[in-house]
Amino acid sequence: MDELRTIPDFGLGWLDASGDHSDVVLSTRARLARNLQGHAFGPRARVNDRKAVLHRIEDLGGKVPALNETTTRELHEVPLRVRRILLERRLVSRDLVGENGDGPQVGTAVVLSHRDPISVMVNEEDHLRLQTLLSGLRLQEAWARLDSLDEELGRELPYAYHHEFGFLTSCPTNVGTGLRASVLVHLPALVLTKEIGKVLQGLSQVGLTFRGLYGEGSEVVGNFFQLSNQTTLGKSEEDLVDHLDKIVRQVITYEMQARQVLLRDAAGVTEDKIWRAYGLLRHARSLSFEELMNLMSGVRLGASLKLLPGLRVYSLNKVMIFTQTAHLEEAAGRELPAAECDTHRAAYVRRILATEGVINPDVDPSEDDPPEHSGG
Repeated sequence: MDELRTIPDFGLGWLDASGDHSDVVLSTRARLARNLQGHAFGPRARVNDRKAVLHRIEDLGGKVPALNETTTRELHEVPLRVRRILLERRLVSRDLVGENGDGPQVGTAVVLSHRDPISVMVNEEDHLRLQTLLSGLRLQEAWARLDSLDEELGRELPYAYHHEFGFLTSCPTNVGTGLRASVLVHLPALVLTKEIGKVLQGLSQVGLTFRGLYGEGSEVVGNFFQLSNQTTLGKSEEDLVDHLDKIVRQVITYEMQARQVLLRDAAGVTEDKIWRAYGLLRHARSLSFEELMNLMSGVRLGASLKLLPGLRVYSLNKVMIFTQTAHLEEAAGRELPAAECDTHRAAYVRRILATEGVINPDVDPSEDDPPEHSGG
């Protein structure tokens, strides 16, 4: 995919760990579901409906400033590996790329911005899914960017809207504002102190829900949770964003308190867990992605607690993306069998960690690590 080679940071701006609480909150995402009048949407949409919607987006030209510097790719024309790269970067969904069926449907597409952290999925569950992805906890900024794009598009496109119910969507839970805001958080201390159940139960009681790394239908691995609003009807977008921001900040407080409990009541066990995880990642020759993510949880905790000084959150974020299967295959230039993919994954992690210069207070700084094998 030429675009991924010439503009390699599509969907990667959040890696820089520049946002608030970026050691706990990896990223903030906001998404709006929109449909167009005059075209069937959801399960009733046919090829002609999808093509008509896509043509309307392509015909916008210079009418929408936010889309001036963008690339639109119709997904059935995109190679499988590239579709999976887009999925691994959370720029598209499994439904859009047809991961659970025979591939993407005709008329499905993704619009990627060269300039801003925004993208648009075309003809997924709804005609349009506008989304933005930022580093750290930045819900207000994410919403402001998305609201601006939505207003520009709304001036040119006839949105399906009901005066009583708000924006009409394929799924009833999105009717109203159509807004789904979420944050990807790392909560290892709440898991280790066995407080996570209470926190997650509390979320459901205040109108929030949680999912895994890849959103709806995905499992929680490595103590990474996506927290998001559960309903969109009856409240304004600003109220939904403010509510989520308030609750997420409470969850961050609980996590930081739990980390202090670990340091106070189980310092030795915690430090051992962290250094074991780091040692395995630093020297492993084969790693599955699930194993990597579970070990990364301990290493991220160690970096946040300053028990692994010199280890940057940026590098840990980078590992999460570039050790996924499609990214490893793109780097290798070929398809990788599962066992070989695990070998490439471990080699990539070793290279990244070797550049970080972690200082072990228990090791004489004059001692050097054994040199890496030239093939690693």
